[in-house]
Amino acid sequence: MKILLRRLVAMFALTAIASGSATAIADESARLIIRVDDIGMTHATNQGLKDLAELNIPFAASVMFTTPWYQEGVEILKKNPQISAGVHLTLNAEWRYYRWGPIAGRNEVPSLINETGYFYPSTAEFLAQDINLDEVKLELEAQIQRALETGLDIAYVDYHMRTALSTPEMVEVVSDLAKKYELRMSMRMGEAYTTMFDVPIDQKKQRFLTHLDTKLVSNKTNMLIIHAARNHPEMQALIDLNNPIMNTEDMEPLVALHRSTELDMLLSPEVKKRFASGKIKLINYHDVPNPFAKNGGSPEKTQ
Repeated sequence: MKILLRRLVAMFALTAIASGSATAIADESARLIIRVDDIGMTHATNQGLKDLAELNIPFAASVMFTTPWYQEGVEILKKNPQISAGVHLTLNAEWRYYRWGPIAGRNEVPSLINETGYFYPSTAEFLAQDINLDEVKLELEAQIQRALETGLDIAYVDYHMRTALSTPEMVEVVSDLAKKYELRMSMRMGEAYTTMFDVPIDQKKQRFLTHLDTKLVSNKTNMLIIHAARNHPEMQALIDLNNPIMNTEDMEPLVALHRSTELDMLLSPEVKKRFASGKIKLINYHDVPNPFAKNGGSPEKTQ
């Protein structure tokens, strides 16, 4: 009888262990936000967003509300609630012949613009000026207000070329605005993040697959920064005045190849297979607690 009882106890113990292991495996699914930047920059960028939206997976899209094509990007996002929208806070315009400037008004923020009335191409050039922090706040708040006025459910802010985080004083400005408008601050909430931006074109896909397979952290939110666009003539003409990796040594533009490669990478069967494996839980920023929300910061919705 005692032997039988011991066997039954052992069986129950093994069952519990197996059940616990299965639960642990399920709980170890890595939470991943794919953040697609520069929405609204061009029609080709918006079309890349449209291609990704058709995957019907949760991700985040960061809109540049200073750029000519932002309204098209907004309309795509309104049709795709599985994508959380963010404000890509913009203080630079880095392309030769294709520039933009402040939406608060050039006369209102003169320290933020060059002699032609556009933003400076690089963070270094921006910081070399006698920047007025009140003007920074005025411009960034104008971008947030424009975003909210579109009717989009804005979940977060982030930072084009990270210029808005380039000094402690700038971080304080952005933090104050995030608190005022109850918006999450991407990259400032403990995420484990990386970017595919400066990965060589011929290495992007394999680097991305390797990251999905081996680099995701199971005990925190992971975030991958993507720049995706269709390989259209408007992208092919862009010459980056800020980052030399986006051009050849002869200044032939490579940005269209970089961004179309990242788009094709996300649309590839290999990546779709990994997303369907159950080892990765795709989320967006609405699924992340909001430290500035008056409702206590709980996620607003779960995809």
